[in-house]
Amino acid sequence: MFSNTKKSSKTFMSLNPTRNTWFKNISRLLRKERISPDSWDEAIELLVASDISYSTASNLVEEAQEAYEKKADTNFITASDYLKKAIFQHLNNSKSPIKTQKHKDLLVILVVGVNGVGKTTTIAKLAKTYMNDGNSVLLGAGDTFRAAATEQLKILADKIGCEVISQQPGADPAAVAYDSVKAAKARKFDVLIIDTAGRLHTKSNLMEELKKIKRVISDAVSESAIETFLIIDATTGQNGLIQAEAFSNAVDCDGIILTKLDGTAKGGIVISIIDKIHVPVLYIGTGESIDDLSEFDANEFTEALFESNATDNY
Repeated sequence: MFSNTKKSSKTFMSLNPTRNTWFKNISRLLRKERISPDSWDEAIELLVASDISYSTASNLVEEAQEAYEKKADTNFITASDYLKKAIFQHLNNSKSPIKTQKHKDLLVILVVGVNGVGKTTTIAKLAKTYMNDGNSVLLGAGDTFRAAATEQLKILADKIGCEVISQQPGADPAAVAYDSVKAAKARKFDVLIIDTAGRLHTKSNLMEELKKIKRVISDAVSESAIETFLIIDATTGQNGLIQAEAFSNAVDCDGIILTKLDGTAKGGIVISIIDKIHVPVLYIGTGESIDDLSEFDANEFTEALFESNATDNY
């Protein structure tokens, strides 16, 4: 089922803090010849400490314990193997990032999130990813609240050779979104990525503004051509779950990009998001470089969580 993750991969490196702080101990705990009930309980505690919700951690350990005691898979040897399998199965319910093909209809990506999650930088990384796949990409500067937001987006766009549609600070973000869609369609771009101002998920008026932006976009393109990506800062921990639920309820998010994964020892938040919110994680931020955005891969992520061991054979 599993293939070994290269220790030099960006996903492996970004999960170093999580692996070395929590999952190394979990692996060692569950590689013992005999696993006591206390060991299973301790495994739950370690999973919770890595930012996996208690209910999700309990379910994962229960699944692993039941399969281990039945020896449900003869290819697996240790209890750690069965926990790894349980985590993989939960993560594998996610989906691959939306792919585009040249000469197809325009894909519009609306990017949303709270303040300070690295939204603008992530948009540039995302644009670069689509451009590397051979797509023409246009950016829409829909964050008209911060005067520096458009300038920041233009600077990043220049670095990757991308154009930006913008208006004056304070302009109606819905109008910017509409103009961006019209420009992208007229000039036959493959992908349009629209930035939005960071907003607290608790502010109902700001969430209503997002709904308006999405309605305006849907007036110009079909609903099937719109994808809403939520950016979540991995270092915010369980608050990321609350954000994901609030934004998804407001604008029906299609996928999540998790930033700053390399800056936290609690990468288990990925598991909780997929299990609790049922919104797939599409990409993970693995560093500060413009190329440090990796497609989420359940197998690679699961492998990177667990301590490598020369005797492992999956």
